[in-house]
Amino acid sequence: MNKTDRLLAIVLELQRNGMQRAEDLAAKFETSIRTIYRDMQALSEAGVPIVGAPGQGYSLLEGYFLPPMSFTVEEAVTLLIGLHFVEREFDDDYQAKAYAARGKIEAILPGTTRREAERVRDAFRLLTGKMSEGNGRREEMLKLLRRAILDQRRVRFNYKKPGLDVRVRKVDPYGIVYIGGTWVLVAFCHLRQALRHFRMSRIRDLELLVEGFRRPPDFTLHSYRPPDDRSVLIKLLIHHRAADKVKESDYFYIEELEDGQDGLHVTLRVRRPEEVLHWILGWGSDAVVLSPESLRQRVREEAEKIIKRY
Repeated sequence: MNKTDRLLAIVLELQRNGMQRAEDLAAKFETSIRTIYRDMQALSEAGVPIVGAPGQGYSLLEGYFLPPMSFTVEEAVTLLIGLHFVEREFDDDYQAKAYAARGKIEAILPGTTRREAERVRDAFRLLTGKMSEGNGRREEMLKLLRRAILDQRRVRFNYKKPGLDVRVRKVDPYGIVYIGGTWVLVAFCHLRQALRHFRMSRIRDLELLVEGFRRPPDFTLHSYRPPDDRSVLIKLLIHHRAADKVKESDYFYIEELEDGQDGLHVTLRVRRPEEVLHWILGWGSDAVVLSPESLRQRVREEAEKIIKRY
């Protein structure tokens, strides 16, 4: 990174995150603390209102905002694709804001950059579930959950897992995550007295309550990593003719793949064997469960039921 780019990046960092120590800036931009000192001096001489607090770091004078800047073609395309995703997947409030933001970005792009950005963007297409019948309900749910999260208000809903009875859940919503095409609510569950994840497709009769809650001050959604309690290992043997398809499936529970003379050896890591039963059955005779024996028995039982139906 050259000096000009680094100076701009420093201003953006201070504008975005507030007070920053010289040591932290030096580590972030992979330079020396002395260079950061010189950069701060250069920014001050250029008219940027840098405020230095001994023992604390540097910040921008309150109210200062970096004036509009230009975008490269790649940066413009990245922003436009991101806004297109918001237009497709978020509730109508954010759809309208994304549409307005896209118009502003396109308006400030120079003609040549805008035309090149359009050409590059035409090479990408974002396919989502926008045309599905349940999207109206999903958008309403997103809007209500967003309000509950920002206002820190509890919600109540009926939750139905496959094969289990409906449970009423009262939760403190901490955030919403988009994982592999699925919206997931991260919330403190009062029934389980712990953080839990709820697929929005399984939520029914969502209700915003009057009760408030306090999110833990040390919780941030972007740094949150759920504990991995998948402790059961399942060993499979996949026939050669299905090996490539299994590799391409990018199945969440796959822990290890190893090619062998007798086929593809697959290790799955799960909480309960039942979680992958239908995936295994989906490969028909091309998949053989090696262990555990209890899952081998379940597959045999399901195969017998299938034979009886035919």
